[in-house]
Amino acid sequence: MWYTGCVKEVVVPKASAGQKAEKFVRKYLSEAPLGFIYKAFRKKDVKVNGHWVNKDFVLSEGDVVRVYVTDQQLEDFRKPRPVDKKMLPYPIAYEDDAVLIINKPKGLLVYGDATGVRETLGNAVLDYLAFRGEYDPNSSSFTPSPAHRLDRNTSGLVVYGKTDAALRELTLLFKERTQIEKRYLALVLGNLEQDGEIALPLWKDATNGRVYVRGVDKGGKEALTRYHIVHRYGAYTLVEAELVTGRTHQIRVHFSAIGHPLVGDEKYGDFASCREVKRLTGLESQLLHAYKLTFKNVSGPLAGLKGKTIEASLPLELEKAIGLLTASEGQ
Repeated sequence: MWYTGCVKEVVVPKASAGQKAEKFVRKYLSEAPLGFIYKAFRKKDVKVNGHWVNKDFVLSEGDVVRVYVTDQQLEDFRKPRPVDKKMLPYPIAYEDDAVLIINKPKGLLVYGDATGVRETLGNAVLDYLAFRGEYDPNSSSFTPSPAHRLDRNTSGLVVYGKTDAALRELTLLFKERTQIEKRYLALVLGNLEQDGEIALPLWKDATNGRVYVRGVDKGGKEALTRYHIVHRYGAYTLVEAELVTGRTHQIRVHFSAIGHPLVGDEKYGDFASCREVKRLTGLESQLLHAYKLTFKNVSGPLAGLKGKTIEASLPLELEKAIGLLTASEGQ
């Protein structure tokens, strides 16, 4: 039960046991921008059983979570977003009673961010499921959510759990990665000679959001990317990259580290090349597309996906960009 005043308190129910503190708070304050949630943890405005915790703290049934938030903020952030019952404007790659897989376009956020953006894939999914009669924000204790993330400027497959049981299984699936294969298409700078793999530990600097290659002994986490050459275009190579691990910006940092940054990647790439790519194609971000998911021996609420491979072809705008770049090579 939540109390009045500036400190709000809730007891963790059995259904939420095993969740990280960030996810629990984010789910309860469902309309709060992510920036607000992250700031609350940075400012130590979240306590569990009387102790300050970080966002990755794992909750147990019966834990008492306290959040410092005003009554007005609580009202604003708990207020269910009115759904606009309508069809999904983005391609559906797969759907059953428990799972929804969408081909996200480049430039669309999966979640809202600190700016309060409301045009997100998540909101579009809720509108669609409300239209289908599978979700009611006023009576449902569960909100359909994605089991993983894609950057705003990365297109491709995003997997949603339509039920609590499915979302739990999907989250575990993407975490352990033994029963799922996740592959991307990426256009990189330079002529890669052969298939290979990149095994370089990565470390994320939370202050600037950038990821760096750093030894495990200095805080880096093991990261492995395997890649297969799909086609060579002179100064560019189209590769299929498999994420064996799932670190933030892994593909972008790994290929940059071996001297073949992603075309159009202004954060980790070659700046002169990015300017030329933008001039030729209008592309202002990395050419990266999450195009294939292969599900292995999954069961329970995910049984419908057992043995299935879901694919999303390269978006037309990225195909066009590759065409313009390769045409310029022939001049």
